[in-house]
Amino acid sequence: MAPLFAILAGCAEVKPLDVTVAVPPAYQQAPKDKPAPPVRADWWRSFRSAELTALVEEARIDNLDIATAIANVEQAQAGITAAGAALFPQINGDASAQRARSASLTGHVGQGRATYSLSASASYEIDFWGKNSQALAGANSTLAATQYDRDTVELTTIASVANAYFSILAAQDRLGIARDNATSASSILTILNNQLKAGTTTALAVAQQQSLLDQQRASIPPLELSIAENRAAIALLVGKPPALVSVKGGGTGSVHAPVVAAGIPSQLLTRRPDVAAAQATLISSHQSARSAYAAQFPSISLTGQGGVESAALKSLFDPAAGFYQVAAGATQPIFDGGTLRSAVERANGVQDADLAAYRKSVVQAFVDVENALAEVRQLSRQLALQQAVVTSSRQAYDISERQLREGTVDLVTVLQTEQTLFSAQDTLAQVKLQRLQALVSLHQALGGGWTAPTPLTPQN
Repeated sequence: MAPLFAILAGCAEVKPLDVTVAVPPAYQQAPKDKPAPPVRADWWRSFRSAELTALVEEARIDNLDIATAIANVEQAQAGITAAGAALFPQINGDASAQRARSASLTGHVGQGRATYSLSASASYEIDFWGKNSQALAGANSTLAATQYDRDTVELTTIASVANAYFSILAAQDRLGIARDNATSASSILTILNNQLKAGTTTALAVAQQQSLLDQQRASIPPLELSIAENRAAIALLVGKPPALVSVKGGGTGSVHAPVVAAGIPSQLLTRRPDVAAAQATLISSHQSARSAYAAQFPSISLTGQGGVESAALKSLFDPAAGFYQVAAGATQPIFDGGTLRSAVERANGVQDADLAAYRKSVVQAFVDVENALAEVRQLSRQLALQQAVVTSSRQAYDISERQLREGTVDLVTVLQTEQTLFSAQDTLAQVKLQRLQALVSLHQALGGGWTAPTPLTPQN
């Protein structure tokens, strides 16, 4: 036993794995008095848009990033088969036929002699130290990580589809506002032209209104471009050329803004696929380190060979033609220049990096939820206030337009109220978009209703 203890004393150790992280008892930005149902797995349906649902379902099937993630899962599954093969005996068969003739020193040539043989050989490495079983466990953890990565890609794809779709709806709203304001500005310009002909206004007033009309018309092309670009973005997400994808839209008024419950922070660790992927990667690196640690110890193997051999085919399978050989051996590296020790130290470094990445993913998950909750709450307040701004601006504009027709107000007042209304309406459309996208971000931050199928438990 003394040599074994000497070996153990000189081996590099695997660092213990501690995946505990600080978890807050509650979210700072979560409402305290507004209960809501938990995030559903098909959360995009909560916006009550049939077109959005159809686009999301199409993306889940045809998105090319998801297809790539699925291919990565298949590669990881093949890795499990390769890692598991070391736990089974390796068996090989051999069949041979040979003929030989020899000559003496006097030049006499003997008769040819034939030899026929059939044999099978087997070798098996006893996994006494757990090197191969830890490698297999690491491959299983890597598979889990790739599966979680695939779920993360799907969640990101769904959120991207929703954000692009809502961008189209908001651009359609803003486009309608711009066109309505251009029509209104054109009507006022007609009134001023008539007044100019009657001599009741000035050419300067007409020029000012013409400038305002031109500005409003100039705001239309960027909005049309935004719609085209977001339609192309959706086309990419569903894996088709833009010419083959049609998005009708209809404005943000066609969708419902759902209420989302954040739950408790401790639930987040099992509901974010990216966090689960980081944890699986960490566990895989720990298991790889344990496998590298076990590789420092003696390798114990069993070998055997058996078969039949004869000089004539007719007697090849006679009992007397049989032979066998069985052996056992142990191999211990004595000097390898530090290769095995450095492999363990490198594995420890990979584990440390993956541990930091896992803890960062957890902290990032909490940050994402807090930010999304704050955005939803503040944008909801801003939306209500901006709607009030639009209402009062509309009233002021209607009054000024009527008084302009009656000749009881100057043009400057009308232009000011008109510009205020246009700006208020456009801002309202943008706030609606920001709030919808904040709700998408909140669903995404909460994991989109995803739950880890089987929690991974590392062993030190």
